This record gives sequence, C-alpha cells and structure tokens, in this order.
Amino acid sequence: MAADAEPDRIGLVCDGRRWSYGSLLRAAQGAATLMQKSGATHVALLDENSEAAAMALFGAALAGIPYVPLNYRLADADLAALLARIAPAFIVGDQARVNRLNPDGGHVTLSRAEFVAQAEQAEPHPGAEEVDGAIAVQLFTSGTTAAPKAALLRHANLLSYILGTVEFGSASPEEAALVSVPPYHIAGISALMSSIYSMRRILLLPAFEPDAWLALAAAERATNAFVVPTMLSRIVARMDAGARADLGTLQAVAYGGGRMPAELIERALELFPDVGFTNAYGLTETSSTIALLGPDDHRAAHRSADPVMRARLASVGKPLPTVEIEVRDEEGRKLPVGERGEIYVRGEQVSGEYKERKALDNDGWFPTRDAGWIDADGYLFLAGRADDVIVRGGENISPGEIEDVLMTHPTIADAAAVAVPSVEWGEAVGIAVVVRPGQTAPSEDELRSLIKNRLRSSRVPERIAVLNALPYNEMGKLLRREVRALFR
Repeated sequence: MAADAEPDRIGLVCDGRRWSYGSLLRAAQGAATLMQKSGATHVALLDENSEAAAMALFGAALAGIPYVPLNYRLADADLAALLARIAPAFIVGDQARVNRLNPDGGHVTLSRAEFVAQAEQAEPHPGAEEVDGAIAVQLFTSGTTAAPKAALLRHANLLSYILGTVEFGSASPEEAALVSVPPYHIAGISALMSSIYSMRRILLLPAFEPDAWLALAAAERATNAFVVPTMLSRIVARMDAGARADLGTLQAVAYGGGRMPAELIERALELFPDVGFTNAYGLTETSSTIALLGPDDHRAAHRSADPVMRARLASVGKPLPTVEIEVRDEEGRKLPVGERGEIYVRGEQVSGEYKERKALDNDGWFPTRDAGWIDADGYLFLAGRADDVIVRGGENISPGEIEDVLMTHPTIADAAAVAVPSVEWGEAVGIAVVVRPGQTAPSEDELRSLIKNRLRSSRVPERIAVLNALPYNEMGKLLRREVRALFR
C-alpha cells in the first residue's frame, strides 16, 4: 500500500543507505521468490537490525512461510536447539555459526549482503493468495527453566493490531522513527509494520549504543523513537554527562519492555520538555501493545501535587479500544477495582497461541501471567510476573510493592525483591539493592525498618544483598532468576 501510494518516498535508512518504499517492496518480492524456491519451512533472521529484517519479514509473508527472527545473543547450546526446531530454514545472517551449530539441518543460509543483493535481482513473487489464517511470525519466548515456547502470530492478529492503532499514510515525509530494539522482539516487528503503514521513514540502528543513538537521531532529524527503559537510562546518563545532540525535531518517544523507574521517566520529562512520552504495554502473544499511557497523562501526572495523579506515572495507562482487559484471582474470577490479581486480555490481535498448545480459554481470554490491578479511573498498574509472587506462609506478596518502598531511600539506585527459601515460612523475602555512586550502603537494619514502617512485618526481608548492578536482559527486563540464585 505504501509503495502504491508513494513509491519514491524514502521508507528506510540503515548504515547510510536509503531505500524507497518502491525499492523495499521490490526487494521483498524478490526475497519471497528466493524463500519459496529454497523449500524451507521457516524463514529466519540471525542478525542485527538492518534492511534485511524488513525484507525478510515481508518476503516471508508474501511467500506464505512463517518468519522466525532469532536472538543472536543466545549461547551456542540454546541457539543450536532453536535451529533444530525450525529446520530446514531459509536463514539470513551468521552463516558460519549456523553451519557450526546445526550442520545437518538442511538450512539455506545467506549473509546479509548476499540476501539483499539476490533479493534485488530475483524475479518478483506475486504473493500468497490466502494468508489470513496462516502463521505470519513465530517468536521464541525467553525460557527460564523450561525450553522456550514458540509463540505464533497469524496475519489476522498482526493486521488487527495495525488497523486498530495506525492510520494509513498519516505521517508526513519529514517524519522519521528511530528503531533500535532488536529485530527478534515483538517491539521491533511492530515498529517496522506500524512505521510502514503510516509511511513514516524508518531509521534503523543496527545495535543500540547511546552515542550512536543520539548521532543518528540528530543526523536524520528523528521525530519518533521507541526505547526500553535501560536504553532511555543510558541516553539520559550520557546527556547528563555532557553529551550534546540536536534533538529539536524529536516529538514522541514510546517506551516499554520492562519496568520504568519513576525517577528516570521524571528526569526524561525534564530533559525533553517538548517531547510526548508514551508507555506501551504489550506481549509477544498479543501482537504488541494492549495498553497505553499517553503524553497528556505523563505531563499531568508529572506536574500534579495530587499523589493519586502522580501515581499514574507508574501505570501503563488504559486498554486500547480494540481489546478487553480483566484482573482475575487464582480461581479465574474477575476482581473488583484496586485488587491485585492476574491480568487477562481478549481481542482480535491476541493470539495466545503456541506451537505446543493454545493458551486461550473457551471465551477467548489469554492469561498474561502478569500481575496487576486496575484503579477506579481505569488505569492499569503492573505488579511483576504472577510467577514472581512471593508466597510467605500462605500470604501472597508482590515484589513490586517492596521495590517501590526501597526506591524511596535516597541512597538506593535500583532494587529487586525475590522469594528465598525459608524453613519456617516456605518462602521469605530476599532483596538486592544497588547503591548510588558515591553513596554508602544503608545498614540492613535501616532497610528492614524502612519496609516494616511502610508496609508490614511479613514484607521485611530475611536476606539482603548489595550489588554493583542488577541483571537485566537487552530489553530491560529484570532477570529475577539470577537474583534468586544469589540467595541459594
């Protein structure tokens, strides 16, 4: 549609090369021909962000073959297992690693440069005739103790998300979206789709680094960006340290993928007073965003002296009009306003489907495994993963409430609460804290008193660790299993 409307408009910029929508479509059609001729059952990307990601995503769709972007940061053993699960695949990226890890998989592997060059020269593929019910994207979830699940997103799920959130051709030729999230994450896929549908120029940063992000945003006059909290933290830290970049064109920054510290978003609002910030909450299984806290809510909460209003900065906003969200108890009953439970979601964009099983209930509701609550005004608040709840003597304790209290201490820069083994209670609270540079760590007694005075004695930690940094993945999600391992 974008290529039909304005084939010569620049649609993508990466490593200094510029692609029009017409040339992107032509390359995707050529890629589809290569993929179909290969006899592969899956199309995989094992590489950083580049034009190859867009060509592979849309080429696979045209060919009617599921697209499976792989996490190139995985350890060899984990990646080898995934390569075996998608064999034989048409793979774009690290040829040497594929050949070393899965030599008998029957894969057809091309480097990024080979793939792009061959896609440009191949005969254009007309596209699959029937795709709505077919699988468009398969994403492997990040496994903890079990093997990663293969989440399936059908064309109808992704189309529902785009049609419900983006107006076709709504971006002016000057608008440009800086995309720096990994291509194997749902945020990276949805950024490509929504930017192309709105006809916004995509600025792809192959791998995030704050100085490179600032340089690209300034050079290409970025108007929009999506970041995860750890990315925003590093950008803000560089600017506070004196880094300079002309970001006068920046209008909107969306963030998601992990917990956003209140102090960080407040600093960002001060640093970028003319930028509209949006907190986007979603999951792989929901085709990306299902709830938004928009720019007006950010500013109103930031400026307000009302504690109820200010608290909204920690929320993920309200559900999209196209989805329904409920909070339920352990028996699956809907909970009233303000009560914590598990978040369920329903809507056409919600897949809730894995290659191994379907997770939707009989009424189409998907259990997100995220814990949270909805306030009286309809704002959704997250309280961590349902699996992360600490069960102390039969009482459910949310790690988030403890972490929020710890973060009020003036010397604490970051904090995590996890379940630790307890002879008396079965599970008890353990906390790990990171101290601000140049500060002295508070005593264990001081931290225990802080929590006891603000919450209840059942929340007081039995175990306390002081760390240089908490473990996060590249999308800014806290790796609680690694924190728990410290207390074994």
